[in-house]
Amino acid sequence: MIQEKKSSRSQSAVMEKVVPKIFLICAIISIFTTLGIVFTLLTETFTFFSRVSIVEFITNTRWFPFTSDENADYGILALVMGTLTVTAIAMVVAIPVGLAAAIYLSEYASAKTRKVIKPILEVLAGVPTIVYGFFALTFVTPLLDKIIPGGISIFNALSPGIVVGIMIIPMIASLSEDAMNAVPNSMREGAMALGATRFEVAIKVVLPAALSGVIASFVLGISRAIGETMIVTIAGGSRPTADINVTESIQTMTAYIVQVSQGDTGFGTTIYYSIYAVGMTLFLFTLIMNLLAQFISRKFREEY
Repeated sequence: MIQEKKSSRSQSAVMEKVVPKIFLICAIISIFTTLGIVFTLLTETFTFFSRVSIVEFITNTRWFPFTSDENADYGILALVMGTLTVTAIAMVVAIPVGLAAAIYLSEYASAKTRKVIKPILEVLAGVPTIVYGFFALTFVTPLLDKIIPGGISIFNALSPGIVVGIMIIPMIASLSEDAMNAVPNSMREGAMALGATRFEVAIKVVLPAALSGVIASFVLGISRAIGETMIVTIAGGSRPTADINVTESIQTMTAYIVQVSQGDTGFGTTIYYSIYAVGMTLFLFTLIMNLLAQFISRKFREEY
């Protein structure tokens, strides 16, 4: 019996020494992977800017790389406008629906109802994005074509924007509900004791108290929409334009990367290196969104 206890203590001591080292190795691998990605983006982006003016890249509104080098235009604003148009449409769909779902699950739904609805919402997050893309192209676009006077193009910004919004509803709903559930029940009970209705409690007490988490979920949703690839590639089209027309074809940064990465572009060409310049721009967008979400969470966090 004593020998078994000594053996168990010895195994525990070994685990206490080995496990932290395994965790450290995993952390180091993650750090070096991130550094490798950033290093690759930077080096290839610098190569691109050695051939194309960075001023032209930032200020030009025309993006036509598939011509001769003398006539090619590399104005990232065309791709940025397409990306932001789809993102704006997505957030118009996702924020009201996701926030309403979070308020219902947190303040109105019974435990039994919550167990049914929340897994159904989370199923949306598990659907492959390529399925969403074909859903946008074959169902949403024909439906909008019948509803909108004058119709819409088969490839457009509105259809993928709506479907991207549907895709990120579970993220906003789940994160917002978690923030609302963190609000103490004593605040709800105090408001009701003063005569507030359940709706007033949800809107005027719980939501302001959970504001940091709710806004952070919005920012993360925006970041997710900016980085979406397959939906906009399938349903958005491949016509980069700085014009804001949601019924016509557009092209986002991610869709352009997919288009060029299909293998028709030669290694070492300017178009090839443009992938990395667009990727670096996309990386900066998502990095800023994530940093903004962290800042908001720390700035407006309520401690209970």
